[in-house]
Amino acid sequence: MRPAVRRWDAGAMRCVIVDDSRRFLDAARGLLVREGVAVVGTATTTAEAAGLIGRLRPDVVLVDIDLGGESGFDLITRLRADGESAPMILISSHAEQDYADLIAASPAIGFVAKTSLSAGAIRRLLNR
Repeated sequence: MRPAVRRWDAGAMRCVIVDDSRRFLDAARGLLVREGVAVVGTATTTAEAAGLIGRLRPDVVLVDIDLGGESGFDLITRLRADGESAPMILISSHAEQDYADLIAASPAIGFVAKTSLSAGAIRRLLNR
């Protein structure tokens, strides 16, 4: 069961991004901040992410599927089991159909391709 999600107005969300690429984290942060999203933290490992998310209590978490030897699927499953209620969105440079069954079975509220990442794409998932 997925957690209840509130309706999001422009600029109203606090976000944490989890990705093993510092280059992507910097680019994604810049893009989302320009679009009015408060990126309150970034993490490159599952351990770092778990601590950061627990401390910062973001409104939404973006998690890369492939965390360089670690699994974004495992991270969001563990976070949900530990009681984290923030909506989580999987991101990847791979096509959604490559992971469709795993995405559907996960506690994530959806998927956004890295090339399509935007505040609007996040809000669409949060508001459906």
